[in-house]
Amino acid sequence: MNFVADLHIHSRYSRATSPELTPENLWYWSQLKGIGVVAAGDCIHPKWLDELEDKLEPAESGFFRLKDKLAKKTDAAVPAACRGQVRLILSTEISSIYKKNGKVRKVHNVVIVSSLEAARKLQKRLDAIGNIKSDGRPILGLDAKDLLELSLECDPKTIFIPAHIWTPWFSVLGSKSGFNSIEECFEDLTEHIFALETGLSSDPLMNWRLRQLDRFVLVSNSDAHSPSNLGREANLFDCEYSYDGLYRALSHPKDPGFKGTVEFFPEEGKYHYDGHAACKVRLHPRETARNKGLCPECGKPVTVGVMARVEELADRPEGEKGARARQFFNLFPLSEIIAEARGVGKQSKQVDMVYRQMLEKLGPELTILLDMPLREIQACAGDVVAEGVNRMRKGQVSVAAGYDGEYGTIHIFTDKERKSLEGQLALF
Repeated sequence: MNFVADLHIHSRYSRATSPELTPENLWYWSQLKGIGVVAAGDCIHPKWLDELEDKLEPAESGFFRLKDKLAKKTDAAVPAACRGQVRLILSTEISSIYKKNGKVRKVHNVVIVSSLEAARKLQKRLDAIGNIKSDGRPILGLDAKDLLELSLECDPKTIFIPAHIWTPWFSVLGSKSGFNSIEECFEDLTEHIFALETGLSSDPLMNWRLRQLDRFVLVSNSDAHSPSNLGREANLFDCEYSYDGLYRALSHPKDPGFKGTVEFFPEEGKYHYDGHAACKVRLHPRETARNKGLCPECGKPVTVGVMARVEELADRPEGEKGARARQFFNLFPLSEIIAEARGVGKQSKQVDMVYRQMLEKLGPELTILLDMPLREIQACAGDVVAEGVNRMRKGQVSVAAGYDGEYGTIHIFTDKERKSLEGQLALF
């Protein structure tokens, strides 16, 4: 079965997240986006796990669905063209801060388990180690290797994924507090890791430059802090629709079930370039080298971003692939394309109106972005929106790269191009 999976998100119990992150809204927005499997993030948080148990019921092995009464009420608000099957899986992100090999390490990992019983076991074990109540993504003084071992003890079918592996401050390969290899972090337990999350600031093309990563599947997830951000990065599967099917597709090197990923343009991520946000200084790694790693405005060290860190560890030229490489598609949200086409802010009522109209007539967002014929987009939303989708698919965009926690900005049209296209429409 073909489906899209977003395996790393958060609940409203994590810091800086939307109060709209409820099981009902995950169900609703997954259908709008075209997602068939969505993580119920923060699954070890006591209040959230209680809510999940109350509102979900078992479906296919290891999968859960919204209970019928809630599902019927929620589905009534979903446009008919977007209605589809949704399943939830139990996942959590854990922040490990600890000292290893003479250096403080800050590593985030996504832990996915196959049952409520396993989630309860993991909750109990971690509650004895640190505070899991104050934040949906708990911060624990636990070695990442020990977290992996503990997770496998709670559930041998655990899917353990190092999160956004290049983020400077909080990742396994990050420039500020990470390691130089996956093995340095997880040692003899590395064999139990079979997938790595590339994060918003890198794409598979960048990760292929490291031979040490060839053994892993490269996955992408939204890390969403609000329902509307679901699926901004996601995974494409064609496998058995169950936890076991998902597990095999990711873990078995010869299983064909994992097809590829949907990606940000990596420049749009918050840590693609080097820089210093306080001084609004964005630097290409070559500029950082010329400045000896210091901000040209204040003289303090800059945050070294993903592009430079990949270059530091790379051992092959761009374009070569490992055996487990899969296809990927660089996309950005439909609302941003509409905003670009109309020359307005993406939060405007005009954008929301066109977005809803497109979903009602054409179907889910990811179907529109990936597969919808341009003539159908044109008939529904106009020539300029259709041309925006066309340019996005071809990678014909201009980007000011993100740096030091600041998202990058992407433009499809200049003001002159947009006015020209609008003028051609008016003349026609």
